Amino acid sequence: MKSQDPMGGRIINNGSISAYTPRPDSVAYTATKHSITGLTKSTSLDGRKYNIACGQIDIGNAATPMTARMSGGVPQASGLTIEEPTYDVNHAADAVVFMANLPLDTNVQFITIMATKMPYAGRG
Repeated sequence: MKSQDPMGGRIINNGSISAYTPRPDSVAYTATKHSITGLTKSTSLDGRKYNIACGQIDIGNAATPMTARMSGGVPQASGLTIEEPTYDVNHAADAVVFMANLPLDTNVQFITIMATKMPYAGRG
């Protein structure tokens, strides 16, 4: 992106709600997602002089094979195991397309997309 003509481009990093509010027993996953947030911020800063925009999408409970277990219940910080809602993964894809289609003078630094009734806000 630095050496192409015209110079610049857009990077969209795949973060997670766990970068802000982790789940129990998720230290490795949470550590990697915290690092993505730092990478996003540093790349945004360092990329400015090269017309490189960098943002992060934090996806929560999109309906994929990875989240299929949510319907059977997952551990919560309270010690309870509860079922969590999911949403159509196409909505997360739509958010990525929205970010990607912005002109390079505009950036979504962070966007969080999740099921409306996901217990994210009460997790911390």
